[in-house]
Amino acid sequence: MKLGVVTYMWGAEWDLATLIKNCADTGFEGVELRTTHKHGVEPSLTAEQRREVRKRFEDSPVKFVGPGTACEYHSADHGVVLQNIAETKKFVELSHDLGGTGVKVRPNGLVKGEDRQKTVDRIGKALRECGEFATNYGQQIRVEVHGGGTSDLAVMKEIMDAADHPAVVVCWNSNPGETVDGSIARSFGLVKHKLGQTIHIHDLYDPYPYRELFALLRKQNYDGYCLSESPASADILRVMRYYRMLFNELNRE
Repeated sequence: MKLGVVTYMWGAEWDLATLIKNCADTGFEGVELRTTHKHGVEPSLTAEQRREVRKRFEDSPVKFVGPGTACEYHSADHGVVLQNIAETKKFVELSHDLGGTGVKVRPNGLVKGEDRQKTVDRIGKALRECGEFATNYGQQIRVEVHGGGTSDLAVMKEIMDAADHPAVVVCWNSNPGETVDGSIARSFGLVKHKLGQTIHIHDLYDPYPYRELFALLRKQNYDGYCLSESPASADILRVMRYYRMLFNELNRE
């Protein structure tokens, strides 16, 4: 397992050069670039700009894991779903060009008043189309466990079953509701066979059983990235160094 960061809070205000340097200096091995943030890595980049970004990463010890998007497919408005599918495909092309391996997407909740299975099937169908497209570029569609109702691991399993595509995978999100009787083993077992190359983790001092999570991941020889999505700090670099050491300790057999 490797440690990385999502530029959701940490790094949101860093340009790309600063981001790469700070990750390298603090021992963070990979980065998921959240869309709209200061790094400026977006589908609007020209071919030349994409080559420049790719080279920046290739010349550093930090891996570009992929873009983190807000693409979602639950809306009852078919036009909105189509827009999100089209945007996802643009990010797939971007990730491929930059040397990434997948695109983070999400469900953002169940549609109020609509039968759950109908919403699940809509999300699954959209994800399958995205997965089919992503396969041509060697990319994963990483579905974050996110949103009201859809963050339930039983519902996420239903979404994966509805998508039914090998390129559509789960991005575990370390949510509090995953713990049952002090353990996440039951929840983890629902989707462990569908985990992609990214896991989202948060403050490692939280009551969430991170030591158990890392043990479960090691048990299945997980070799992807655990990406910190922790809150902002007035001294981010200092916190990142502590975070690296705590990650190593919790991940020790």
